[in-house]
Amino acid sequence: QVQLVESGGGLVQAGGSLRLSCAASGRTFSSCAMGWFRQAPGKEREFVATISWDWGTTYYSDSVKGRFTITGDNAKNTAYLQMIRLKPEDTAVYYCAARDGYCSGIYELEGSYHYWGQGTQVTVSS
Repeated sequence: QVQLVESGGGLVQAGGSLRLSCAASGRTFSSCAMGWFRQAPGKEREFVATISWDWGTTYYSDSVKGRFTITGDNAKNTAYLQMIRLKPEDTAVYYCAARDGYCSGIYELEGSYHYWGQGTQVTVSS
């Protein structure tokens, strides 16, 4: 079984920064992509960012582009999300996800990922 564990969430003022981390443990697997999603209170979970090891590319939602940066380590199945210039609307539970096996593109849909973390809360105060 694969476990993903997020860390780094917390309370920050608007304009501040946070860095989220995601680490995989358990059964050995080879991810081809990892992503970050978030879910705000009363809203559906939404795509934030993804990184594809096979393609060497990153992709972001319009709402975070230019403020968030996804990086990671393919060999360790770890991913990071550097968030700057945070806004109150960024408040949400942030989830890490990993796609196992083969990637043929950029994955924004939840169903494209095989493993999920439990989430870490990010709260941005105004």
